[in-house]
Parts: sequence; C-alpha cells; structure tokens
Amino acid sequence: MLKKPLIILLSALTLAACSSDKEAGKKPAKEETAPVANENVENVMKFQSPLTGEEMKEESTDRAVAVMVNNHPKARPQSGLSKADIVYELLAEGDVTRFLAIFQSRQPDRIGPVRSARDYYIDLAKGYDSLYLAHGYSPDAKAMLVSGEIDHLNGIRYDGTLFKRAEFRKAPHNSYISFENIKKGAKENGFSMKTPPEPLRFASKDASVDGEDAESIMISYFNNPLFDVVYEYKEDEGKYERYSNGEQTVDYETEDPVLLENILIAEAPHKIIDSAGRRDIDLESGGNAYLLQDGKLREVKWENTDGRILPYEDGKQVPLRKGATWINIIPDSPGLSGSVSYQQ
Repeated sequence: MLKKPLIILLSALTLAACSSDKEAGKKPAKEETAPVANENVENVMKFQSPLTGEEMKEESTDRAVAVMVNNHPKARPQSGLSKADIVYELLAEGDVTRFLAIFQSRQPDRIGPVRSARDYYIDLAKGYDSLYLAHGYSPDAKAMLVSGEIDHLNGIRYDGTLFKRAEFRKAPHNSYISFENIKKGAKENGFSMKTPPEPLRFASKDASVDGEDAESIMISYFNNPLFDVVYEYKEDEGKYERYSNGEQTVDYETEDPVLLENILIAEAPHKIIDSAGRRDIDLESGGNAYLLQDGKLREVKWENTDGRILPYEDGKQVPLRKGATWINIIPDSPGLSGSVSYQQ
C-alpha cells in the first residue's frame, strides 16, 4: 500500500530538484557522449608543395619540369619565370648566364625563350627527376640526351610543332613552349608526369633567421653590367625582387614580378673546355656560399645532395623558407668576395 505514495513522493522531489536547478541557472546533467570533431577545423589534411613548402589544397602528384630559359638581353623579359619554384642561374659561354627554371607547383601558360642544353644543367634537372626541355644542345649535352639519361623534349626535333616561334623576337631568342604542349609531348613519348620530386626541407614560419643585415645584394659576372644581378629585399612582403642590368625581372605576358624567399649564391670551379668557350662547372665538390633569407645574409657551405645544390652549416642542412628559390652559381675565381657586394 506504500508503493504508490512513495513513487509520487520521489517524482515530486525530482521535479523540485529540476526546478531548483533551473532557477539557479544550472543545466540538467546530460548523458556523456564521445567527443565530436570541431566542424570549423579543416577536415582535409594540409598538403605542401614539395619544392616551395607552400600549402596546397590537395596532394601534388605532378612531375617537375625543368626548362632551359634564355637570359640574353634580347630575350628579356622572359615568360614563365615568375611561376618557377626554383631557378638555377649559371654561365654558359662567355659571360652570358642562362637559367634552368623548375616548375612543379604552378604551370605557366607559356615558357621561354627556350635555349640550348648544356651538360651541367642536365645534371641539375636530374636532381629533381624532371622532364627536361631545351632547344638545341652542346656536343656533351647531346650525348647525355641521346643515351637516355633523362626524359626530354627538344626544339631541334619539335620546332614548329611543340615549340613555337614568336614573331616579336628573332632567332635564337624566339622559341617558346606552352605547358599544354609540354604535356602533349610527354604523352606522345610515354613519359610519366605523375612522379613528384622528393620534398625539400623547410623551416617553420616562426623560425628565426641568423645573419648580417643585407637589404640589397649585387652579383657581377666578370663585370659585365648586362648580366649584373641585383636582389632587393622588400620587408613588407618578406620577399626579394630581382633585377638584371637595372631592370626588374618580370613576366612578359602578365608583368608579374619574380619574388623570392630564398637566394643561394654558391662559388664553384669553372673551366673552359673548348674553342667555343664552353665550360665545365664542378657541381659536386661543394664550397663557400651566401644564403639570403628575410633580409639577412648568412655565410654557409653548399653541398650537392642527390643532385641538388643546398646550403649547409656545421655539417647540417639549413632549411629553406617556404617560397621560391633562386640559385646563382658563380666562378670561384674571383669568388664571393670578388663577385658579390651588398648594402645594409
């Protein structure tokens, strides 16, 4: 007989407790559940470009493409350089420099003017497992290409088909190729374009940079002002602008400037090997270098690591800042002290 009144009493006490909690601003206890992922947090893993370290929306599976780009004054301004992940600048014959522009994270519509191959540029392209593009070749470079050392497309074979001649310039400064035709040529030759390069090492955004203040840096190739290179650091952007013979390096079509986060200036032994003035450049032995990052100049060493020219300090690789990189290889005579000057 006491069961019913007891149930009523317990119900009344429960209601009173709930009412008391409500009046006190307390929420009734909830049954514990498993934690739920925050919907505001990105559900997709963050991916990085292997050669710039910059964030990408999805994993990059594209193969690197390395293109020989003309740097004769009659070839300026060039097309595509503002979208290159890495550019190597080395002497060809005489005191004329030439570029090896490596593209992976971005694909410009057009690249050029495309120039002829040299053996040491091929070696650098191999370091990124690149598809290598040139228009022409030296005897040593031709032997390397014919032997199959690297997948390549050459304008000697594809002049007028994959490679197009621009009407606004004269040969040999008027050979261009589109990225669409690069892909077309790769497909025709059975070259895989889904083999991304091994990633470089990059520092975290908040990592400090050591070195001496250097806002403006000039590299002189045998005192020829036509090939003087000047890098100007823009603190508001955290990037370097590049100038040749006093003119800013920009894209011919878009006028987008070349902007860089890393500049490596490395001295290496150079030797003339024939009557045409072709060179042998020692890219294996390592040596002295300057590393420019965040407006600072740092004395380092360079080493060839798996075909890549990289900065080292106390035997350890110095990580790059996330962004684009330009690598100037200069003769060890006169070397850094005789070829490079800078202002704070």
